[in-house]
Amino acid sequence: MNVVNREFWEEMIRLTTTQSVTIDRPKGQPHPRHPEMIYPLDYGYIENTSASDGGGIDVWVGSLETKKLTGILCTFDTLKHDAEIKILLGCTTQNVEEIFNFHGPAMKTLYIPKPED
Repeated sequence: MNVVNREFWEEMIRLTTTQSVTIDRPKGQPHPRHPEMIYPLDYGYIENTSASDGGGIDVWVGSLETKKLTGILCTFDTLKHDAEIKILLGCTTQNVEEIFNFHGPAMKTLYIPKPED
């Protein structure tokens, strides 16, 4: 891993270990504007951060027991022409697939797994 990538991931780890996560959309609950969409995993945001939508940086919390940083999603909503990142904590490969399916075909998603230490 080159120095730039290492520094990026070190900062992401620092962020996810020093700031609290708020889950405002628990697993199994419907999306507030699209009730047919049921959250497959806990979804929320990292406190004391900001994202392009005015809220905190979005976070998906997966099924692994340890909630360490496992990767980042870069998303582009083709309907709203909106792009953002979503942090993945404790996500398995199956969790990532569930997230992709939840986002649907209008949301183009790039998964960047955290490199092994």
